[in-house]
Amino acid sequence: MTITTDWTLEKTAQRRDNYYAASQKKFVPFKDPMVFRKGSMQYLWDVDDRKYIDLLGMNVCISVGHSHPKVVAAAMEQAQQLTHCTTMFYHPVPAHFAEELAATMPNPNGDIEWVVHFTNSGSEAVDLAMTIARGYTGNLDLLALRSAYHGPTAAAQSITGISGWRHPGMPGNVAFVADPNQYRGIFGQNAGAQPYLDEIERTIHTATTGQVAGIFIESVQGYGGIIEMPKGYMTGAAERVRAKGGLLIADEVQAGFGRTGDNMWGFEADGVIPDIVVMAKGIGNGFPLAAVVTRKEIAAPMADKFMFHTYGANPTACAAGRAVLQVIKEDKVQENARVVGKALLERLHALKKKHTAIGDVRGRGLMLAIEMVKDHKTKEPDPQTTSAVFEQSRQSGLILSKSGAYQSCLRMVPPMCLSLEDVDQVADGLDRAFSNINN
Repeated sequence: MTITTDWTLEKTAQRRDNYYAASQKKFVPFKDPMVFRKGSMQYLWDVDDRKYIDLLGMNVCISVGHSHPKVVAAAMEQAQQLTHCTTMFYHPVPAHFAEELAATMPNPNGDIEWVVHFTNSGSEAVDLAMTIARGYTGNLDLLALRSAYHGPTAAAQSITGISGWRHPGMPGNVAFVADPNQYRGIFGQNAGAQPYLDEIERTIHTATTGQVAGIFIESVQGYGGIIEMPKGYMTGAAERVRAKGGLLIADEVQAGFGRTGDNMWGFEADGVIPDIVVMAKGIGNGFPLAAVVTRKEIAAPMADKFMFHTYGANPTACAAGRAVLQVIKEDKVQENARVVGKALLERLHALKKKHTAIGDVRGRGLMLAIEMVKDHKTKEPDPQTTSAVFEQSRQSGLILSKSGAYQSCLRMVPPMCLSLEDVDQVADGLDRAFSNINN
C-alpha cells in the first residue's frame, strides 16, 4: 500500500479550507500561509526549500531541536517494539521516565516524595492539576493571573485571563489577580512584588469564600508576552495562598526544562517549592506528552476515583521524553540557553534604542520578547506595528510569534540549541523588519 501526500501549498490550503472545522482554521499567524517540509535542530525549510530560524519552537514544543537524532532514535526504537501500552498494564519506559522526572524536582532535605501523572497535553495536565488541588484541599476557589494562558480546554480556559481564549460555558470558582508586570502593571513600572501580593490578599477577601484551592502561576508568562515574575512574588503568593488552605501550582509548560537558562525550572529562580508542577510542550520535543508532578500526599486522594488519559504514559512518547532529559544534560542545553539568550537580549536592547516603536524588551534565557507601543508615556499597545514587523521578519527567514493580551509582543522561544552564530542573523533580520515598515 502506498500513501501519497500532496505537498503543494495550494492543495494543502484547499484541503484545510474544505475539511478543517472553523475552530481549527483560526490559529493561522501569517497573512499568506506556508507549509514546512523539514526541520533540523533550530532550522526549518518550507516546500520551496527556503531556510528559516525557528524562533517559535513550534509553540515552545521543540526544546532540544527539530528531529533531534537522539530523540527520534529513542522513539523509533520503542515504536518498533510496542507503539502504545495503556496504563492498565505495566511498562518500564514510563516508569523510568517518572523516576527521572521526579529527580529533577527540588528536594533540599530529601523528604519530599514527588509522584507523576502523565497526560497527553498541557491543557489536560492543567485540568488534572485543578482537580487535584480541589480534591486535596476540599476548596473550590482558584486564583489565576489576568494575563495568564493555561490552555484552551473548558477547565483550563477558565483560569486563562485573555479574552480571545475564553468561550461561553466555562466552569466557575475562579478569581483573577493583577499581573505583577514590571513594565505596564497597575502599580507602575518596577513596582516590585509587594503591591501585587497585597492584591492577592484583597482578592481572596473579596472574590472568594476566604478559603482557596490554590493559585496557578507561570514563572515566566509565555503567551502573555514573556512576563517574568518579580523576585519574591511566587514565594509570597505561596505563603498567602497556603494560609488560606490552598496550594501553589506552578505552570512550567513553557518556562520549564532549562529554557530560562539559570534553572531547570523557572520557579527555582524565586527559591520556592511548589505543591504541584504542570509541564508539557518541551517535555517531548514534539511528541504529544505532558505531566503533573506533585507531592505524594497531595496526589493520594485521587485514588478514590478513576482518572484516565488514553495516551497518557504512552511508551513511545515517554521514550522520547527520556531522551530529551538525556540531551538536556549531555548537550548542556540549559547553559546554552543562558549564554545565547543573554547575547540575544543585548542585541534586542540595542534595537530598542534604535527603533521608537519598541517600548520594552525583556526575558531570561531563551524566553524573550519585544513589546510594541504607540507612545512611550501612555504605553498604548501597538498590535499593528507588531503584525507588520512579524510579517517582514518572515522575509528575513525568521519565524516568530505574536503574543500578549493585545497581540503587541513578538515572542522568541526557539529550540534551545539556537547558537551564538544565529544571534546576528536574528538581530539583523529584526532590524531590517523594523526599518522596512518605516520606509
